[in-house]
Amino acid sequence: MSPLVLTHPLFLSVCILAFPMYLLDFLGLRNRICKKSLPYFLARFTVMYNEQVASKKQELLSNLQEFAGPSGKLSLLELGCGTGPNFKFYPPGCRVTCIDPNPNFEKFLIKSIAENRHLQFEHFLVAAGEDLHQVADDSMDVVVCTLVLCSVKNQEQILQDVCRVQRPVNALNFMEHTAAKHSSWNFSSQQFLSLARHFLFETCQERARGVPAAVGRTLLVQ
Repeated sequence: MSPLVLTHPLFLSVCILAFPMYLLDFLGLRNRICKKSLPYFLARFTVMYNEQVASKKQELLSNLQEFAGPSGKLSLLELGCGTGPNFKFYPPGCRVTCIDPNPNFEKFLIKSIAENRHLQFEHFLVAAGEDLHQVADDSMDVVVCTLVLCSVKNQEQILQDVCRVQRPVNALNFMEHTAAKHSSWNFSSQQFLSLARHFLFETCQERARGVPAAVGRTLLVQ
């Protein structure tokens, strides 16, 4: 029997358990509650996640300083910064600008900056990744995004804006989770978890559609 068939009762269970969220959505309160609760969830989750992928992140972000401008200072833009779990992997003296559509992450970012004094924190901008109008053209050496492209509405627009805000020789460093092989138990589990995660926290709107099938790859853009 296909794993997808066996997981149908699980989908039904999630829908039943999520009924209070449907009610909050009907009352117009779900978005506000989700935005406030997501930072607390990620503050715990990212600690465990970083322990699992620390070596991958170190490999991905180890060469950032090579893209610093003539001053030797690296200007870095992080899309979907969340609580700042990537800060400890950035090189000393790095000037960090963060963008996230959820303003409730700010106090968690302040805590992360206090724990990573080797960085120079520039700005926290409240905006979606598809809307980088607050960032000047050719102002960034590097753009970083981890587990972000799967939850945006327009990946093409983000990549266009990344090219605009970066200097001519630059890098986009990303890490994404991709869908497992169809008809596998891992794929079924992903679908089950995605339903709950998307409804409760409004993340993972797409299964990394259009993203290169890789985790921890650096793309150079001209």
